[in-house]
Amino acid sequence: MEGGKLIIFSAPSGSGKTTIVRYLLEQPELNLAFSVSATSRPRRGKEKNGEHYYFMTVSEFKKHIKNDDFLEWEEVYRDNFYGTLKTEVERLWAEGKNVIFDIDVVGGLRIKKKYPDVTLAVFVKPPSVDELKIRLKKRSTESDDKINMRIAKASVELATAPQFDKVIKNYDLDTALIEAKNLVAEYVGAKTSKTEG
Repeated sequence: MEGGKLIIFSAPSGSGKTTIVRYLLEQPELNLAFSVSATSRPRRGKEKNGEHYYFMTVSEFKKHIKNDDFLEWEEVYRDNFYGTLKTEVERLWAEGKNVIFDIDVVGGLRIKKKYPDVTLAVFVKPPSVDELKIRLKKRSTESDDKINMRIAKASVELATAPQFDKVIKNYDLDTALIEAKNLVAEYVGAKTSKTEG
């Protein structure tokens, strides 16, 4: 596999990484394309196959694991798999794009380890675990049990921040967006004005 650059954004759930990634995808000079992950979890709301995730059954997912089709994968919760298909990255590289990932910390670090020379791994840090809990509750997409599971996981994930190339503190979203844009622009060699916002 060879092609453009890989840009990974990882963070505990509710840190704002998805918002940052969406913003970066809107910046044409960065030449980014989003890597759609595969998952065995059921669809939520209006999610579309191939746009939000590649939805699979647990047995389909396990078959892909057996065939070594994933760049990385993880069983995040029991029978709840997430992974990055090699074909997805190859497809985007064939289009001449830099590939951006919105991915959990374990997956992000695995990709970084496999492709250290072409990967920028960024950790998005929330103001605090309490703030994370507030943000997750505001989403109203999950039960209190699920939220508590995510919070417990967040404490472990926060400890991995030093293993990433860069850490962006998302205390103020506008500041975090500009910081992320400048960071990625510098990495991919794009021209951008440093003082936007």
